[in-house]
Amino acid sequence: MRLTRSLTALAALAFALVAALVLTTGPAQAAGPAYVALGDSYSAGNGAGNYISSSGDCHRSNSAYPALWASAHSPSSFTFAACSGAVTSDVTGSQLGGLNSSTGLVTLTIGGNDAGFSDVMTTCVTGSDSTCVNRVNQAETFVRNTLPGRLDTVYNAIRAKAPNARVVVLGYPDMYDLSAWFCVGLSDTKHQKINEAADVLDTTTASVAASHGFAFGDVRSTFHGHELCSGDDYLHSLVISPSWESYHPTATGHSAGYLPVLNAND
Repeated sequence: MRLTRSLTALAALAFALVAALVLTTGPAQAAGPAYVALGDSYSAGNGAGNYISSSGDCHRSNSAYPALWASAHSPSSFTFAACSGAVTSDVTGSQLGGLNSSTGLVTLTIGGNDAGFSDVMTTCVTGSDSTCVNRVNQAETFVRNTLPGRLDTVYNAIRAKAPNARVVVLGYPDMYDLSAWFCVGLSDTKHQKINEAADVLDTTTASVAASHGFAFGDVRSTFHGHELCSGDDYLHSLVISPSWESYHPTATGHSAGYLPVLNAND
């Protein structure tokens, strides 16, 4: 009887210790998928501040949507390869080293620089309405006729190196709130044309992404009502210093504009 009582007491003590351990530590948290963030300045985080000093001219930010997603989901590994100024050939040439068969999630924004985003904005800021319209028309022709082939090359390379990954291609926001009754700066003609270019770029990118079985995250919806001239802007207008933050999302643009779209598609 004494032995039985002793064994019962020991069992009760062991159960109590296990229960206490579970209550203290909680269930084990599984690591999220290995995550690789590719692309240009809209993925690197130009304009978001909180820059990672070691990233140099790539201007990667801890407040950019890839870093925010990684912080929230604790991926088993996180490779932040996006870089300011990147074009499609930069992605294939220098950003794919972190991809492998274990990669579970890949995100990217790419194509804006191939289409001459910086030159388009410079032309529209400094030139006449007609000069801006002509430059945007050139960019739109490039996006429709040449960019799809470049995106095919990037997407094929990603799939070859990360055959098991979910790939989320994120788009670009419209730049201006066209419903604003007053907006200092560029003319309404320029605002409309610049937004038109963003729409052409997003539509083209979404189509090519779909043809590869990739998800497309359309951020125009989350930026709607928060474009430039809205009074609650998620984007920088012209920034004197540092000038490379001009026309890029703010930290709020990443946390409230890009991150919710990624979360809905990851």
